[in-house]
Amino acid sequence: MAFDIEMIKKVYANMPARIEAARKSLGRPLTLAEKILYSHLDADMGLKDYPRGSSYVDFNPDRVAMQDATAQMALLQFMQAGRPTVAVPSSVHCDHLIQAKVGANADLSRAKTESEEVFNFLASVSNKYGIGFWKPGAGIIHQIVLENYAFPGGMMIGTDSHTVNAGGLGMIAIGVGGADACDVMAGLPWELKMPKLIGIKLTGKLNGWASAKDVILKVAGILTVKGGTDKVVEYFGDGAISLSCTGKGTICNMGAEIGATTSTFGYDESMSRYLKATGRADVAALADGIKEHLTGDAEVYANPSKYFDEVIEINLSELEPYVNGPFTPDLATPISQLKAAAEKNGWPMKVEAGLIGSCTNSSYEDIARAVSLAKQVSAKGLKSKGDFMINPGSEQIRYTIERDGFLDVFAEVGATVFTNACGPCIGMWDRVGAEKQEKNTIVHSFNRNFAKRADGNPNTYAFVASPEIVTALAIAGNLGFNPLTDTLTNEKGEQVKLDAPNGDELPTKGFAVEDAGYQAPAADGSKVQVLVEPTSKRLQLLDPFAAWSGVDFKGLKLLIKAKGKCTTDHISMAGPWLKFRGHLDNISNNMLIGAVNAFNDKTDSVKNQLTGTYEGVPVVQRAYKAQNIGSIVVGDENYGEGSSREHAAMEPRHLGVKVVLVKSFARIHETNLKKQGMLGITFANTADYDKIKEDDVIDVTGLTTFAPGVQLTITLNHADGTKEEFNVNHSYNAQQIEWFKAGGALNIIRASVKA
Repeated sequence: MAFDIEMIKKVYANMPARIEAARKSLGRPLTLAEKILYSHLDADMGLKDYPRGSSYVDFNPDRVAMQDATAQMALLQFMQAGRPTVAVPSSVHCDHLIQAKVGANADLSRAKTESEEVFNFLASVSNKYGIGFWKPGAGIIHQIVLENYAFPGGMMIGTDSHTVNAGGLGMIAIGVGGADACDVMAGLPWELKMPKLIGIKLTGKLNGWASAKDVILKVAGILTVKGGTDKVVEYFGDGAISLSCTGKGTICNMGAEIGATTSTFGYDESMSRYLKATGRADVAALADGIKEHLTGDAEVYANPSKYFDEVIEINLSELEPYVNGPFTPDLATPISQLKAAAEKNGWPMKVEAGLIGSCTNSSYEDIARAVSLAKQVSAKGLKSKGDFMINPGSEQIRYTIERDGFLDVFAEVGATVFTNACGPCIGMWDRVGAEKQEKNTIVHSFNRNFAKRADGNPNTYAFVASPEIVTALAIAGNLGFNPLTDTLTNEKGEQVKLDAPNGDELPTKGFAVEDAGYQAPAADGSKVQVLVEPTSKRLQLLDPFAAWSGVDFKGLKLLIKAKGKCTTDHISMAGPWLKFRGHLDNISNNMLIGAVNAFNDKTDSVKNQLTGTYEGVPVVQRAYKAQNIGSIVVGDENYGEGSSREHAAMEPRHLGVKVVLVKSFARIHETNLKKQGMLGITFANTADYDKIKEDDVIDVTGLTTFAPGVQLTITLNHADGTKEEFNVNHSYNAQQIEWFKAGGALNIIRASVKA
């Protein structure tokens, strides 16, 4: 029996009529994305053809999922909303606060001790408000969602950018900030800019060394890290149908790395097989009953250029394995060209470590195919040259692969099995020697490879590949090794070639688990008390942000002019800082410490205009705040790329930054700024970025007549007494302007409850 089966029945009962009404209103066939979006329209919106890429639309998602790092702030905000219980099925997953170091048992035990206060807080809040709680060690949020909650045609949001993983089961699943989650849990509609649509037609069938991971690695190379912004990617075609359900999940998961709102696939037999294998035959039967509504209309797929804003075609039969990186997930290199690229660019050739698993590549199929390669180490007289590490996606996966002997095979090649948690993928890897900051290469099947991401070492060159390619490169210990063509020298001095990987899509004996790690909430949580110690260093109750003063922003000090890539990792680092995700003031000490100052090319070194000295970014900002001086942050393209990390918006708000002015925003971060009552604006002319000088005092005018589509004005007051003026754009609609005026969306929710 599936979780929330009555909710799923209700969604499916209403879906056909809503889709037919949408088809009639729009007067054309519908893509899958449109079917799901229009069937989840809020009742007050009215049914019409909302222009893609510009119209803000309210939706009613079916569920909410939160990981432990983001759940802290999401639930601290929800506690302020005044609601007795969540309005939609919701879950919390403890996966981010478990550091990988020596192995699963020791690492998990240490995490339970170090983060006991946070885990207890999340468990008690979940218990009080009717939220499902997945204990530390249960698994990674996105794998748990795929195994337990995702269903074809549903709509969910999650406080992690890789929520899109659920697209592998035919959902519209979207990563958001905690304030968005708070809205939905409070029973309010959720706002989203109606996305544009990218159709990716897959033909042929994967073979040999190619895998589902290679599809998204190639797509990332085509679209780049911002090519999917404010767009839904919909995969279709015979090639799509040929992929496994978990392979589809892998592709959707890493769609976050192209900035896409979400990615999805139409319902097919592979999804049905997966639902049945994971104990949800009842959901499969329901989906089968309306399957024509759970994929795009045939006319759409027959003539995709007519219905999608952009169409890409990929022949899986010809797809070569890719290796993406270093330092950005969209630098895509086919395996046949990797050696030459590495030599040309001076990338370290020795592969020190290979890591597989994570939320995007920890399926039974992934592990089975990697095991088929690991078996060849002993069979062909080889010895693995690089360290090898595994992060299982869930306890169900770990238990099943242990039962089937896979972990024994990995042990024979010296592999370390980490906890069923995120670990190295999010920077929670206490890697021996990383503090030396030596130049080195690692390969992994994760989704993100920004500088310092895995181990905190800025000189770790991280490359993203399929679990199969990662395993092969770890065995070879050489980045230039091409397993499709090259041989290895075994212990007898013989030249041997690795056979192409193979593995079952699903376990022939079925999945098994003794304790999945789930804790159901109390039937009545009204008497559950949630306590936060005032002296806690890990948790801090929130105070509402102040409303806008009603006047233009004048006399703002330039805090930092960030140069180049400025992801949410640069704005609010993960790794050791994750422990402070529930304490806004403490975690604010990492604000923008990873951003590069355009005036000195240094990180965490900006000019304090009050003293003329160079100090850390949070230090300078706290000095401005102490004197009630507002400030402005200036950034480059795709500012806020990466995760849904709400702290990247909350920290500047908390410390007194008034405005963020950039060339362009990543979707989730821009929304997060708006939700927190910040002013996020963009250059009308990106060349104006160059006009901003280090000692500038900046005015933002036009706020007293702040209106949708009306530009604001920036005045630069230079230190030499001269001035420059230019217009800037914003994307605020009427509702978002009210968030700004109120000091944040939560203030409006709180006021409505009191009323």
